[in-house]
Amino acid sequence: MSDQTSTDLRDAVRSRYAEAARAVLEPKPGVTAQSVESSATASCCGGSATDSCCGTGSAALEPDNCFGGPLYGEGETDGLPEEAVLASLGCGNPLAVADLHEGERVLDLGSGGGIDVLLSARRVGPSGFAYGVDMTDEMLTLARANAAKAGATNVEFRKGEIEALPLPGAAVDVVISNCVINLSTDKPAVLAEMVRVLVPGGRIGITDVVAEDHLTPADRAAAGSYVGCIAGALSRTEYLSGLTAAGFVEASVIFTTEAAPGMHSAIIRAVKPAAT
Repeated sequence: MSDQTSTDLRDAVRSRYAEAARAVLEPKPGVTAQSVESSATASCCGGSATDSCCGTGSAALEPDNCFGGPLYGEGETDGLPEEAVLASLGCGNPLAVADLHEGERVLDLGSGGGIDVLLSARRVGPSGFAYGVDMTDEMLTLARANAAKAGATNVEFRKGEIEALPLPGAAVDVVISNCVINLSTDKPAVLAEMVRVLVPGGRIGITDVVAEDHLTPADRAAAGSYVGCIAGALSRTEYLSGLTAAGFVEASVIFTTEAAPGMHSAIIRAVKPAAT
């Protein structure tokens, strides 16, 4: 991929998520973050109502059937600002696989409106801390407003790209992410950055869109847009190989919901080796 193509794709992603954030920050009748996300050719739910991570057919575009609310357990988002829930655009619930503990430090890659950071902050308690990194100014504004409304004091949102995280090495115990890594144009850099910021023995608990191994990059490009979380998705073997090459161990990629033929929401886990 050329530098110009990479820049163009990153700008397209930034523009789409800025628009989704504005839909929450500046409400207009009939316009929601999910409707922006589900718009033609630019949706993590696929490119159309019949090509969706949220299912298929007309029900795919109903908010209760799409990314967001149903991904979280009953009562899990109670007490969070409505704006945080409305801006949730992921493909899974990374907290359900990250196994967070009191006192841990957590980093969310592509933190958006902040829902997973705020939920992480609850899990790790006042002795822990939750960071969010996002490259979109509008999402950062929304996330910081949501943290203030929630009264969360153990959170911080930083502007940056997930290929060059604005944190020092060995800064966190856990890295989470929700349907974001597939949007990166330099996934080896993202995986390497996760290793760098984790403490020895630290772990990742990620949800992402992943392709079956038989789908070639050309197949994925034909199935959906890059900004729509399809064309840029790694295959299961590519994900596992990339995690190993970055230095992770105990890597696993488990398919959950089918997003499109040969494409799945998936749970990704791995561990940074403990110091010897």
